[in-house]
Amino acid sequence: DAHFMPSAQLRTVLTEAWGKDWHRDFRRFETRPIAAASIGQVHRAELRDGRILAVKVQYPGVAESIDSDVSNVGALIRMSGLLPKGFALAPYLDEARRQLREEADYLAEADHLARFATLLAESPDFTLPALVPERTTARVLAMSFVAGQPIEDAAHQPQDVRDRIATRLIELL
Repeated sequence: DAHFMPSAQLRTVLTEAWGKDWHRDFRRFETRPIAAASIGQVHRAELRDGRILAVKVQYPGVAESIDSDVSNVGALIRMSGLLPKGFALAPYLDEARRQLREEADYLAEADHLARFATLLAESPDFTLPALVPERTTARVLAMSFVAGQPIEDAAHQPQDVRDRIATRLIELL
C-alpha cells in the first residue's frame, strides 16, 4: 500500500536497466503497480512471446541510501536517551545494514528464487514463479506472474483445508 513512483520515473528506471528500446519487447506493461512496498513496486507485463510477468522494480536510490539511513536512525536512537548507558547499538545497526543491503540485492533474490524453484520442482503443493534472467538486473527482478491469494483467506476455509495448508507450510519450514 506504499506510494508508487510516477510513470516517467518508472520508464527512466527501466531504461537504465534494459536500454532505451525495452518497451519493444513487451505487448503490454502496466505502469500502475499491482503492489508497492517500502523499497520497490511490482508491475504486471506481457512479453511479445505471450509470457505474463511480474516485474519488481526498486525505487531509485534505495540501495545507495541504506548506510546513511541506518546511521541516521542510530543517531536518533542515541539522542533519544531510550537506551541504557553502555548499550552496544553498533552491532544491531551493522545487522540492519546487512539485512537491508540483502533485501535490496535483486540479483541475490533471483538466485534464491531459482534455488527454491529447483528444490520445490517436484512438489505439487507449491508453485513458484519462474525467473526471467534476461530481464533481471540488480534493481529489476523479472519472473513469471503467478496468481495467488492472501494466506489470511485460509481462515475462512474448512478445517481440513486449513490443516493441509498448515501441514505443508510446517513441512516446508
